[in-house]
Amino acid sequence: MEYKQIIPKYESSLRHNILKMPEAVYEASGIVINGRRIKSLVFTTDIAIIRNCDADAVFAVYPFTPQQAISDAIIKASYIPVFCGVGGGFTNGQRTVSLAKDVEAQGAMGVILNAPVTNENMSQVVEAVDIPVVITVTTLDTDVEARIAAGAAILNIAGAQNTPKIVAEVRRKLPNVPIIASGGNTNENIRKTIESGANAITFTPPATKELFRSIMDSYRDK
Repeated sequence: MEYKQIIPKYESSLRHNILKMPEAVYEASGIVINGRRIKSLVFTTDIAIIRNCDADAVFAVYPFTPQQAISDAIIKASYIPVFCGVGGGFTNGQRTVSLAKDVEAQGAMGVILNAPVTNENMSQVVEAVDIPVVITVTTLDTDVEARIAAGAAILNIAGAQNTPKIVAEVRRKLPNVPIIASGGNTNENIRKTIESGANAITFTPPATKELFRSIMDSYRDK
């Protein structure tokens, strides 16, 4: 008789209501970083979501200059690995290098640089830390070969509706480069991005008010 392996699961009575990643993300190959495979990254700095989701890692990027107090709080609160944004746009130069050193010391799994960062600045970051440097790619005309030559370990492709197209083009040029990509919020779109060549997916969670809606509706029904 053939034995079918069953995956044991445990859910507490209070913490079972978590944010679950779309099933399609598990079709990705993942990226193995220091022995740990990463397939899904939740794109948030909300500690409540970080503590209550089943993503493999956190993608902590926000629209303000990076601050050590923020990265430290996220890394300390998270029980999954954290990739931290350290600038590359308005925040650049030596400050970006210093921020990268700081988040490595805090325990980040990797650092993320914004698309405008120069190759020279990225090389300085690469030399300063011993964790992977992730460079964001937003357009088809990005010279990805130059980014890799400057030391980028992973490409983060975030091209909105053009993401699958950019992923496919990068994969054609660089068959073996690790790619993280934004996959949208549906299994269909995530699957399309994976089929284009993405190894891991960033997932943007619904707003807190959306997550609260069903709970509040149930309260009102009582």
